[in-house]
Amino acid sequence: MKWLAVALAAAIILLQYRVWLSDDGVRQVARLHRAVAAQEAENAQLAERNRQLAAEVRDLKTGLDALEERARSDLGMIAHNETFYQVVPTPPPQPTRAPTRTAAAP
Repeated sequence: MKWLAVALAAAIILLQYRVWLSDDGVRQVARLHRAVAAQEAENAQLAERNRQLAAEVRDLKTGLDALEERARSDLGMIAHNETFYQVVPTPPPQPTRAPTRTAAAP
């Protein structure tokens, strides 16, 4: 009977070792929880992006305002009753260099 108790105690100790100290136990569970949290955060960002894209597609299909805005910004188009003015900024003035004196030839 004494050997049975020792064998059961050894089995319990080995199982506790696997649960608490090995890579398959509590550490792996904690790693998996962190991985799931990171994946859920990424999924939330992607879901928000998908929602915005769906709204943009809906606007492009139904409304002319979004289509006109896209044509103006991406393609540079203007309407028939508009005049296009392009303002070109002047380049900054170049610093002037003092003339260098060279020795005159005799």
